Amino acid sequence: MLELDGVTAGHDRRTPVFRDVSLRIEAGEAVGLLGPSGCGKSTLARVAALLHRPYEGRVVLAGEEVRGWRHRAPRDLRTAVGVIFQQPRQAADPRLRLTDLIAEPLRATGRRTEAPARLAELTPAVGLTPDLLTRRPHEVSDGQLQRACLARALVLRPRLLICDEMTAMLDASTTAALVGAVESYRARTGAALLAVGHDRTLLTRWCDRTTDWGPAGPR
Repeated sequence: MLELDGVTAGHDRRTPVFRDVSLRIEAGEAVGLLGPSGCGKSTLARVAALLHRPYEGRVVLAGEEVRGWRHRAPRDLRTAVGVIFQQPRQAADPRLRLTDLIAEPLRATGRRTEAPARLAELTPAVGLTPDLLTRRPHEVSDGQLQRACLARALVLRPRLLICDEMTAMLDASTTAALVGAVESYRARTGAALLAVGHDRTLLTRWCDRTTDWGPAGPR
């Protein structure tokens, strides 16, 4: 499903965040990427999500080598990946009601008519009640907003989910609910998962295998 081969990436070509990193995730597999803060896990997650162009190396998604990034990536590849970030308030447009936040990818891909059905399916699955959908991000808790961000990540039915420290700011009950929602989606669809974090216990229980990020990258 996803293959990173010899990838070097960062924000300054002279001092990249990581060098020559390789990682492979098979279709339907759940892989945890474990490491301390600042080691480059989030940059790798953004490369895998086609949001950050690497300096070197190959990225292959769903059997196709990636040659364009962000809006230049083919639509079928962009929509094959759903991403949930650590800080929902940085990932959410504060002007949007939660219902519009969740439906945003459908509108962006010309599938606005699918929104009512997808909202009806997804909002109970992630634990959002109808009264919350009319609120804006500043009117809900971090956990409620992250539930909406998860629904947004699932709305286009991605084949790969990337959870970048998705539960780092949440309490244990909300963490369990969100992980359960992800696993329910994967059980129905066969989607693959890259779960990035520093909680070994959570990633070990959640994923089929866990890769430790050492001095030379994942191993």
